[in-house]
Amino acid sequence: MNKELTQLLEKINAGLKELALPKDPATLYDPIKYILSIGGKRVRPMLAMLAYRLYKKDVEKVVLPILALEVFHNFTLVHDDIMDEAPLRRGNETVHTKWDANIAILSGDVMMVKAYDLLSNAPADVLPTILKKFNTCAQEVCEGQQKDMDFEKLPSVSVEEYLEMIRQKTAVLLGFSLEMGAILAGAPTEESDKLYEIGVNLGLAFQLQDDLLDLYGGDGFGKQIGGDIINKKKSILITKALELSGNKRSLLDLYNSHNDEAKNKVKAISVIFDEINMKEEVMNMIARYEQKGNTILTTINSTNQNSLVHYFSQLKSRDK
Repeated sequence: MNKELTQLLEKINAGLKELALPKDPATLYDPIKYILSIGGKRVRPMLAMLAYRLYKKDVEKVVLPILALEVFHNFTLVHDDIMDEAPLRRGNETVHTKWDANIAILSGDVMMVKAYDLLSNAPADVLPTILKKFNTCAQEVCEGQQKDMDFEKLPSVSVEEYLEMIRQKTAVLLGFSLEMGAILAGAPTEESDKLYEIGVNLGLAFQLQDDLLDLYGGDGFGKQIGGDIINKKKSILITKALELSGNKRSLLDLYNSHNDEAKNKVKAISVIFDEINMKEEVMNMIARYEQKGNTILTTINSTNQNSLVHYFSQLKSRDK
């Protein structure tokens, strides 16, 4: 990480640590302090700051509204973990596990309120625009999460359905983060629109890479190898494989089967994926989204792109 990125990350972490949160009732506010303190890549506020710095240098003026992105993102994680009954988040107990589901729901609600409170610190001339776009983005994130849950009840979904779900659940917030940074800097609408599209393409590539790493990331990725297969989750690997397979029914039955020997199931599915070159197929999809985002980036009217380009490269290489 270069010096500028390190300094921006320090600003983000310091800002989150200094958030004005009451002490009482502790059972409401301690979970918020907890989830914000257990790490995270801070991708969304980092993107907003880098987008702002494409046009202006004084990022200190907009730290508070930018922190809203991280607070909102963590709010979604708290509620998602309840829905998924997840015991761990970033290697630590999830909020609903450490406390309980009711506390997690209410603390998450306050985080959403806090996100709006932070957004209200945006300059008055752009605040209405930012609020409207944030509301649209937040609604889409919820729609994407609902689709993800709906997909769990279906035997299969199409590639198009899956891509639209991850666009809403993951990519639109990355797009809004870049867009918001540009709006805060007073960039022309044409520029902020382009940055939104860059972020959406980045987000799609980001999620597809996560899907790929779930099976091909190895032990060093920090997750159970083949976890999506074991849990029968819809991912780009199975949705694309069903599109390409000559024996869809057999593959679908195997994927949705209950197998006490998880390793054997992962191995059997992996053999099928290898036969139809799934790893290469998904890598090509990722490359296309990255290329589309990079192409749009070349049209951005700023000479201060080095740190943003470097950060994109850093996100891309997180599997190494």
